[in-house]
Formats: sequence, structure tokens, C-alpha cells
Amino acid sequence: MSHCLFCQIIAGALPATRLYEDEQVVVIPDKFPKADVHLLVLPRIHIPSLREVTAEHDALMAHIVRLLPKVAYDNGLVDGFRTVINTGTGGGQEIYHIHFHVMGKRLPAGVM
Repeated sequence: MSHCLFCQIIAGALPATRLYEDEQVVVIPDKFPKADVHLLVLPRIHIPSLREVTAEHDALMAHIVRLLPKVAYDNGLVDGFRTVINTGTGGGQEIYHIHFHVMGKRLPAGVM
């Protein structure tokens, strides 16, 4: 999907800091963060929104959900985090490539 911003980032055609990547996902910081830590988990395959997720995506969705706590912890969210999936215009979705927002407050060093 050459017109999709996230597909272009995943393909390396547009620059982005990759905080994590594997064969199924790429994780980048949100360009317009709404929290101390605001990450985007992007599946490598183009799925426009949560509405288009089907049974063929079950393994990918399970992989992402299991990865979220690791990505959060590895990026300083040791006291918890929030996960958001915006779906459709009414749900606040702006880029039509499903993505998971991981947000939270980074604790100061030594605090736990």
C-alpha cells in the first residue's frame, strides 16, 4: 500500500525510529505523543482498521497483544500502561492501517 503512511514507514521509505521490530510488527514512537511514553505498534501487513480483522489475523493479533507488555516495560512503563485502538472516523482513527497505541507515564529512576 504505497499510499499508506505506516506501510511506507514499515518498508523503510519514510524515516522513523524503530524501537522494536520482528517479522510481524514494527514499534515506533508517536510523532504527536499524548503521554510521557506514546508508542505505536504497527503490524507489517496492511489491515485498514479493527473492522477488517478476520480469523486469518488471529495469530498476528495474539502476537501483538502478548507483545504489548514487553514493549511497554522496555520503554520505561514499569508501573502500567494504557492501550488504545482507534477504529473509524468516529473512533478517532486518522491513519487507516490498524495500530495499537501504548501510553503511560515513565517513572523517575529508582522509583518503583
